[in-house]
Amino acid sequence: MDKKKNIRIMNLSLMNVSLIITLFLVLLSALIPLSLPNVLAVPQGPTIIFNETETINPQPATAITTAGGSFTTLILNATQQTPRWKAYVGNVTGKLVLDDATSRSIFDWTLASVTGEVYASRNASIDWASITCASPSTIIAEDNSLNMSQNNPDTINKTFNNKVHKSFYVGSKLIQNSTCNAIATYVNDTAQSSSESASLQEILLQDSSAIRSFSWTSLLLTCLH
Repeated sequence: MDKKKNIRIMNLSLMNVSLIITLFLVLLSALIPLSLPNVLAVPQGPTIIFNETETINPQPATAITTAGGSFTTLILNATQQTPRWKAYVGNVTGKLVLDDATSRSIFDWTLASVTGEVYASRNASIDWASITCASPSTIIAEDNSLNMSQNNPDTINKTFNNKVHKSFYVGSKLIQNSTCNAIATYVNDTAQSSSESASLQEILLQDSSAIRSFSWTSLLLTCLH
């Protein structure tokens, strides 16, 4: 597997204290990390409890038989799995703690609800203080680093081709609504309309470091149960 496409960092930061299951889906050609807004802390890495990877089986070849001297009109339809993207989907649970340097707790708070973001990046670190919307040049550079030709229909800049999303915090930094390249992934196998209230939004961010660290950011969806 191309090392550039491996997950490097995964960060989580907890914010609102109130439900229990939070769903997220991250569509990427690379990685993962996480954050929530009232704590306003730098995102922290979670523990991965379960991991299962699957992919669709290729459709086998089909055949028809026609008689000699005939004229056959065909309508062919095929669905092909993209080799350039991957997705992560799952649940987020957690708690707020007051720990010492050895992770011993003096007290903790179980969260009734979890809000925040999952961040994914191929970079070893991100300067969270300078986080901002990914620029067009940074998005193209990420395409190039992942060997995505601009002739392909599923490049990053062609996939994240609108700027419709809700506002959210990355630590103490406010990302204003509808300012970054973003998409909303499918729900129940159905595309969503473009809206700031859409579920499972994903936004492209970067920091302002010399290497312009790139981050895929998925907003968490809290589900009552």
